[in-house]
Amino acid sequence: MTSNDVIRNTMNQAHFILQSYVADLTDADLLVRPVPGANHIAWQLGHVIASEHDMAAACGYDMPALPDGFAKAHGKETAGSDDAAVFKTKAEYLELLEKQRAAALAALDATPDARLDEPAPEPMRAYAPTIGAMFNMLGIHELMHAAQFVVVRRKLGKPPLF
Repeated sequence: MTSNDVIRNTMNQAHFILQSYVADLTDADLLVRPVPGANHIAWQLGHVIASEHDMAAACGYDMPALPDGFAKAHGKETAGSDDAAVFKTKAEYLELLEKQRAAALAALDATPDARLDEPAPEPMRAYAPTIGAMFNMLGIHELMHAAQFVVVRRKLGKPPLF
């Protein structure tokens, strides 16, 4: 198994878990907060999508464009918003997520092992010091947010999945 294989596995497993956790949720469910002050799933999905785009693009990879205003709509300033008009539908989030993930995996496939050890851009080195760590972070970041969906699922009376 190569380094790329291990990273791809992390990214794919995280993606599978996130997709499983949102599969039976409605658009309205995405706006439920587990407790006051916690982020709802809609904001978190947008944040994961925008982060995946921005991290890979910052490392020089060609990523699909996000809709106008998408990153801003999922930035820190909107984390407290419950206005459904600010956010996308589940189908829209999943389509955008699939496009970003497909591009990130294609970029990983095109990355030689030697490049994985190159330093990541300075602003991300605290959490992803190398290009390889950045790719791995895409999976870890997605999984970290997906784990937060469990509390919303329980609040909604959804069954445990894993």
